[in-house]
Amino acid sequence: MSQLEPEAREWLEKTGFTVRDEALWQAALTHGSMGEKRDYERLEFLGDRVLGLSIAQWLFDQSDAPEGKLAQRLNAIVSREMCATIARGIDLSEHIRISRQARADGGRDSDNILGDVMESLLGAQFIDNGFDEARELVQLLWRPALEGGAGESKHPKSALQEWAAGSRRKPPEYDVIDRSGPDHAARFTVRVKVHKVGEAEATAASKGEAEKAAAKAFMEKYA
Repeated sequence: MSQLEPEAREWLEKTGFTVRDEALWQAALTHGSMGEKRDYERLEFLGDRVLGLSIAQWLFDQSDAPEGKLAQRLNAIVSREMCATIARGIDLSEHIRISRQARADGGRDSDNILGDVMESLLGAQFIDNGFDEARELVQLLWRPALEGGAGESKHPKSALQEWAAGSRRKPPEYDVIDRSGPDHAARFTVRVKVHKVGEAEATAASKGEAEKAAAKAFMEKYA
């Protein structure tokens, strides 16, 4: 494998990474479509754990919130969407090594690929420099999300799920009871019910949004 491009190394170090083993960082930026022996997949597996522990420690140290609240924020902050947002903020897409075809298919702006490469870089930082430096970088790059309250607003379906569990009820059940309109402007009506409590309905342009609205209506009515 060729060594890291000088401009890629300059970008990494400007962003806050510390490059020692260039082959490691080359792998961290390499998509599988390149067909090379080493790519980012194994490093992404490791970086995912580095990210999770770094964020979990920050939340634990900074908040007296109960476990459920901590988990709710953690899940939002380490999500694939958040990783992709961080990646875009540091212009990661310009430095991903990806095949021409995958690039033409939109790979450089894919949340999945951006999120995976972001995590692979954290894995490389951990291997090359140790956990303390990796954690410091995570907390630097994720600071706006951490300090901005990401994940504090709970999704209605999650809130209903937790309410049912806390009330010793069976999990909520969602059913599509009506679908109307043409494909390009469909409307879905969903009913959610909790055994021996009650039910609520809502209509929206997608099944997911209708489920969300139905959960919100249920909580307003019964919780």
